[in-house]
Amino acid sequence: MTIKRLLVLKKYTLLISIGYSVSLLALSLMTLDFDKIQDFAPTFGDKIFHFVAYGLLTWTWFYTFHIKYKYSKLKALILVSIASIIFGTIIEVLQKELTNTRFFDWYDITANIGGVLIIASIVLFNKKSDVKYY
Repeated sequence: MTIKRLLVLKKYTLLISIGYSVSLLALSLMTLDFDKIQDFAPTFGDKIFHFVAYGLLTWTWFYTFHIKYKYSKLKALILVSIASIIFGTIIEVLQKELTNTRFFDWYDITANIGGVLIIASIVLFNKKSDVKYY
């Protein structure tokens, strides 16, 4: 990553992470017409969404802590992975308590954890995610 691109990313990474988290929270608690969605989505499409969404959540927050706040790669991954799993679990509970069309689903939590762990593993073993601080 070039220094210029790194500095631009460093400047906006917190805003991007917060915006993504708020968007994910809002989408997770919105009332949706599942009959229309099921017409074009596979039956496991919801689980794919959870997997990708929480993988992306982990990735955005990892870079926030690793680049902006200069946490070590391992420390940032552990912190962000735990926080992402807790965030997803809290959202599942809120879906049960606050909405009439959404419900608590252990399979959603499992998909969330899968997305978090896969992205954390990719980042952990990817040498390109090592950053030199300037």
